[in-house]
Amino acid sequence: MPDAISIPATARSTVKRWLCFAGAVLAAASVALSAYASHGASGAGQASLQAAAAIAFGHGVALAALAHLARRKLAATALLAMLLGTLLFSGGVAVAHVADVAARTAPFGGTLLIAAWLAWAVDALRG
Repeated sequence: MPDAISIPATARSTVKRWLCFAGAVLAAASVALSAYASHGASGAGQASLQAAAAIAFGHGVALAALAHLARRKLAATALLAMLLGTLLFSGGVAVAHVADVAARTAPFGGTLLIAAWLAWAVDALRG
């Protein structure tokens, strides 16, 4: 009997490809952000941008690696939340630096990243 919360095969394949693609793009963008932090920023801004780049790189690699393992809706939702959380956190920090404003989306992004990892853990326990 199929799992009631399974993702149809064609949709699952499309979601997996896009999540893998997004993860690779995040990882690439994080390298660019790190280079900018190293060569174009200084002081606290440099440290913040390096942290944002590290978060984006780690989660980009995680998305690229885990996308093909998402078999159920919870796993796919966790990875989508991970993507959104990374964009809110790292993107918020980068935009805040460039616009010289507070990084208001970063706390939401970080919270979403924590929730995403916990959702992935719950899905992993379901087998």
